[in-house]
Order: sequence, then C-alpha cells, then structure tokens
Amino acid sequence: PELAEEKARLVVEGAENKAQLVDTENKILHVLQTSQGNILEDESAINVLSSSKALANKIAAKQEIAEQTEVQIDEARQGYVPVAFNGSILFFCIADLANIDPMYQYSLPFFNGLFLTTFEKAEKSDDLDQRIENLNDTFRYTIYCNICRSLFEKHKTLFSFLLCMRGLLANGQADQGDYRFLLTGGVSLDD
Repeated sequence: PELAEEKARLVVEGAENKAQLVDTENKILHVLQTSQGNILEDESAINVLSSSKALANKIAAKQEIAEQTEVQIDEARQGYVPVAFNGSILFFCIADLANIDPMYQYSLPFFNGLFLTTFEKAEKSDDLDQRIENLNDTFRYTIYCNICRSLFEKHKTLFSFLLCMRGLLANGQADQGDYRFLLTGGVSLDD
C-alpha cells in the first residue's frame, strides 16, 4: 500500500512538473512574440528565459529522480507477484464453493478486506522470500478460518481438500490427472 501511494504521488508530481513546463514554454513564446527589436537587448525577455531555464533544469532533475524511484517501486511490486498469484488461487477456490451450495457466495470486498489485513497480521521480514512465505501462509490461514465459520461441517473437509489441491496444482506439485481421478473416482467423464 505504501508503494502504491508513493507511485501515485510520483505520477501527480510528474503531471504537475509537465504543466509547469508547458506554462514556461508559453511564457517564452509570449515573450518572443511580443518582443520588439533585438531580443538580446530586451531585459525582461532575458529574465524570463533565464528563470525558465533554471526551472526547466530543476524539473528535469526532479523527473530523473522520480523515474528512478518509479523503477524501484515497480521492482518492489514485482517481488510480490507470488502473493497475488496465491491470492487469485484462493479467490477461485472460494468462488467454486457456490457450486457446492448456492449459499456459499462471498463478495470481492470481503476477500479484499481479508487480503489487506494479511499485510498487517503477517510476520514482517527483511528477506523478501521469507516475507512472501509469511504473507501466503497468513492469508491462507485467514481465508480458511473465515470461510470455515460459514460452512456446514460436512463441507469443511471438502474446502480443505480444494485449497490444498489447488495450491499443489498451481505450484506444480500435483498432477492434473491425479486430481481428476480423485474427483471422479476413476470413472471416465467421457462415457
């Protein structure tokens, strides 16, 4: 969330800088248009040009820093893609519960709320891999606890199986054929 806020601030700052540059260019054009005679002898034109150059250099320096910061933010965001991937797997596990019983329907805001609280609950770590593991484990447990409160007892085991298998399939630790066999009991669905 802090990275997203920083990126949004940089985007706004970049837009403001570009607007200032446009204003400066317009001032220069106005001075050039209204200047009479030799422009090098017009002191107000020289002052406008000097201040414009200073402002343009200042804005260029700010933009360079902003671009570097934006690259760092994008790199940091990319590091958290595995958390988003895991979150999408969990979301679709929850969405599939409606196939078991139409009563099991959960809203996206509910899911997002749980996802965001995970960042506060999960144990902090300076090591990115450890942080991702902590986030994934905490989110999986949070989802499991919150969803199981609303499930019938007979569906809790099925939900546990669904979470486990989808996670294993997504990480390449289980075979799709074995999963299909477990779901169908070995009976071909083509018959």
